Amino acid sequence: MAATTAPPSCEIARLPEDLLAASIARTTPRDACRAAAVSPAFRDAADSDAVWARFLPRDLPPLADGELSPAPPSKKALFMRLTDSPVLLADGLMSTWLDRETGAKCYMLSARALCIIWGDTPQYWRWIPLTDSSFFCDRFSEGAELRVVCWLEIRGKIHCKMLSQNSTYTTYMVFKISDESYGLDSPLQEAAVIIGENKFTRQVCLQGHENEGEDEEEVPQNYRSLMVPDIRRRLRRRNCRIPPGVIVPKKRADGWMEIEMGEFKNEEGEDGEVSISLMETIGGNWKKGLILQGIEIRAKK
Repeated sequence: MAATTAPPSCEIARLPEDLLAASIARTTPRDACRAAAVSPAFRDAADSDAVWARFLPRDLPPLADGELSPAPPSKKALFMRLTDSPVLLADGLMSTWLDRETGAKCYMLSARALCIIWGDTPQYWRWIPLTDSSFFCDRFSEGAELRVVCWLEIRGKIHCKMLSQNSTYTTYMVFKISDESYGLDSPLQEAAVIIGENKFTRQVCLQGHENEGEDEEEVPQNYRSLMVPDIRRRLRRRNCRIPPGVIVPKKRADGWMEIEMGEFKNEEGEDGEVSISLMETIGGNWKKGLILQGIEIRAKK
């Protein structure tokens, strides 16, 4: 009987670990995780600090004390920690995390880090804690609540050098709407993202309700005067048609809403700042009930 020959081992697995690691480090975090499942030799190389040091940004901004306590035991563990949840920067006004697929640096500018016109005037805006069940936020301790304004203008900015080079980003406003809100569905707002000579603008609707009330019966006109104000406001929003192309909010897993404001490309060696804004200053209509957590800058998917 002929002896059974053992299957040949994978030739590439015979390479020295440092050469395997150097090759894997030229891929992506996702590819490195896949390589770790190939064989024990691949796993040792793919999980090495030499690989994950290439995926970690070299210029991560200073973090607040205790944000990475206890210290992750390896470069891979540090990368995973920075992709699991945001960490506060030293000033407490911004948070950062890494995109798990690309390693790109992402940020959130808190409401305190933004320029809100009339934001320091209690008659128009007030600062509220974000620690209770209604407005819980695990990143920042306070947010801004719009009491009443007819001039809505919110601006944020971030230096290009804080972002990852050759990366495309999408910006989002993160917010909630109070039960007593009005004036946020019409007129429409304008969102803008500016980097260098490039400016991206679009119309958005903070209180867009594309599907609200589709299955509800129409209320006869002669009964509407008998409704309480809150029901009348919801009826007006239901009957307000959103024009095609206008961006409306989406609900997030954390219970907040987000609305896409625009995108931009951070080129290699880009200098200057990225400016992000949301405005409605033309209509003169009074507005109330926006609860602002901040603006997120995320790697585009």
